[in-house]
Amino acid sequence: DTAPASFHLRQTKLSHPTSSHHDPTKFATMKTAILASLIASAAAFAPAQQASTSTTALNAFESELGVQKPLGFWDPLNFLTGADEERFDRLRYVEVKHGRIAMLAVLGHVTTSAGYRLPGTIDASGTTFASIKTGIAGLSDVPQAGLIQIFAFIGFLEIFVMTDKGKGEFPGDLRNGMFQWKGSEEDLMQKRAIELNNGRAAQMGILGLMVHEQISGEPYVINSLLGYSSNFNAGL
Repeated sequence: DTAPASFHLRQTKLSHPTSSHHDPTKFATMKTAILASLIASAAAFAPAQQASTSTTALNAFESELGVQKPLGFWDPLNFLTGADEERFDRLRYVEVKHGRIAMLAVLGHVTTSAGYRLPGTIDASGTTFASIKTGIAGLSDVPQAGLIQIFAFIGFLEIFVMTDKGKGEFPGDLRNGMFQWKGSEEDLMQKRAIELNNGRAAQMGILGLMVHEQISGEPYVINSLLGYSSNFNAGL
C-alpha cells in the first residue's frame, strides 16, 4: 500500500512551488493594477464629480447683482447650468428690459384704470382716447391703423434706439456712453438692484392683472376682496 517514490516527489513539488512563482514583487504589482482598475471603473459611474462641476459653474454667478435673501441664487429652470459669462449677460439684459417694459405697463394700467386719458381723438373718425378701455379689452377698441402704428413705433425703438451698442458698463446699460450717472459705486449698485427687483415685481404684477381680467373681469382682486370694487372699465 505504499505509494511509489515518484508520486511523493510530484506531490512535494506541487505543494511547494519554486521561488520563481512566489515573487512578492510580482504579487504586489498585480494587486496595485487591480486596485487601480477598480478605482477607475467606480469613478466612471460616480455622479459626484458631475454634481461638483455643475455646482462650481453656478457658484460663479452667486455674487452677481440680484442674488439676495431670502432666495439667494435661484435658478429653478436651470437656465444657467453650464452657462458662461456671455450667456449670463444675455439673460440679464433680457430680464432688465422685460422688467422696464412691465413697470411701464403696470403704471399705464393703474393710470388709465383711475380714469386718466389723453385728450382728443385717436383717429380721424373721431374715436376718443377716453372711450378706449383699459387692459386687454382696450386692444379691440383701438383702430387697426392705430395698432399698426404702435407696433411699428415699438419696433423702431427696439432696433434703432433702445439697443446696447457695446459701450454699456453692464447688461441693460443703454446710455452707450452718452452721459454718466453721479454717485458712488455703492449707490449705483443699489439703484441697479432697486430697478432689477422692481422690474421682477412688475412682471409678476402685470401678469396677474391680465390673468384676473380674463378670469373675472376684475384685475384688482385685492380691492374686490376688501369690498371696494375698482369699477374696472365701468361705463366703457
